[in-house]
Amino acid sequence: MAHTIEVAKSGRATCRTCRQSIGKGEIRFGEEAPNAFSDSGAMMFMWHHLMCAAKKKPGQLREAMEASTLEIPNRAEVEAVIAVEEPKQKPTRMPYAERAPTGRARCGECGETIEKGELRIATPREMEVGGMMNASVRYLHPGCAAAAGPDAPGLAGGGAALLEEVRKNSKGLKPEDLEELSRALE
Repeated sequence: MAHTIEVAKSGRATCRTCRQSIGKGEIRFGEEAPNAFSDSGAMMFMWHHLMCAAKKKPGQLREAMEASTLEIPNRAEVEAVIAVEEPKQKPTRMPYAERAPTGRARCGECGETIEKGELRIATPREMEVGGMMNASVRYLHPGCAAAAGPDAPGLAGGGAALLEEVRKNSKGLKPEDLEELSRALE
């Protein structure tokens, strides 16, 4: 999805983060999202103050700032907040790898518990809940992801292709995490 940065055309928009109005002439961040009121797949923008977006949507804001040609008055301050907040955010693209924050997740392949602090790979899945399809996350042990094969859903072709995709989507991994992941996926 394409996100944008622009000058507010009116003072009618409300920041989706802090719920305060975004004044006419202010620089704002637009997060593109599907329009829930349209059957045709139309898109809409959810607007945020730049500083609010820097705290809640740092990765998306960084990408939009890189693509924008607008002069952003407090750019250094916004980039400083992004630098602090971005490592704390969960990745927005899958598959990605992370250390399990708890021991509550179960591997989507083997069914075993993924222990707290253990590396896990997150892949997308759809679940039917109440007659509706909902997007969800499926966690896998790295070894189980490798054993699932290249045709498994959300695993980007397996092996080296999966490792490259996970590396690209996982911002908070340390070099030793990547090395451990590399050994498990080969």
